Amino acid sequence: MMTGGLSDTKPATPDVQHIVNQVKPQFESRVNRTYGIFQAIVYRTQVVAGINYFIKVQVSDTEYVHLRVFQSLPHENQGPSLVNFETGKTRDDPLTYF
Repeated sequence: MMTGGLSDTKPATPDVQHIVNQVKPQFESRVNRTYGIFQAIVYRTQVVAGINYFIKVQVSDTEYVHLRVFQSLPHENQGPSLVNFETGKTRDDPLTYF
């Protein structure tokens, strides 16, 4: 994968779910709502000065959100940060750059 380009879409892994779990409070705070379901489905990555994760997350039986999460380089010793999100998505919506 080249720097700056988005990877192919891949099924979510336990590591990606861990990132989603870490940014869930940031997301819920920004949308002023809590979610019982917050399950990572698929993801893409973009290598920058760290990694941007674009993650499709299921939040109800029929509702999905797309999250953009930045993970800094390991030596910076910082957790993931929610950069942006899109709500009102469906399972079939493609995961693209936003």
